Amino acid sequence: MKKLVIFYSLNNNTKFIAEKLAQGIGADILELKPEKEIPQKEPMQHLSGGKQAMAKETPRLQKYNISLADYDTLMIGTPVWAFTFTPPLRTFLRENQIKNKKIILFCTYDLLKGMTFNNLRKELQGNDIIAEIGFRSVLKKQEENLKKLQDFIKESNFC
Repeated sequence: MKKLVIFYSLNNNTKFIAEKLAQGIGADILELKPEKEIPQKEPMQHLSGGKQAMAKETPRLQKYNISLADYDTLMIGTPVWAFTFTPPLRTFLRENQIKNKKIILFCTYDLLKGMTFNNLRKELQGNDIIAEIGFRSVLKKQEENLKKLQDFIKESNFC
């Protein structure tokens, strides 16, 4: 059973979790990168990212060379922006009509997960969502989140 971790990360919180998850379960990894990234400085980062998320924008992504047909299980990760998943992930989901896969959803956030998982479930209808997990303040609470991830991997029978 081949596994793939797919993620987008602006500030390396989601990247940290994605890399540790892929390492822990022996999965391949795909980092989504927009052709034009949003500003890295606050408050522009939050304003621009939040606006894109609320408007359900779909920015162009840099090319990637992975065939989803090669994978049975997908782990999909995103930071939470404006209480939902990020525009680069929206682009990926629209470009790839994902069906009949086992899906594990994960998100990183500072305040609330919002409707992130509900919105992702709607986008991923026709798949088996087998688990969801959120990680709060990842890089600020690195050890706590790493333990949470390790426990998640250890307790799951799908990884």
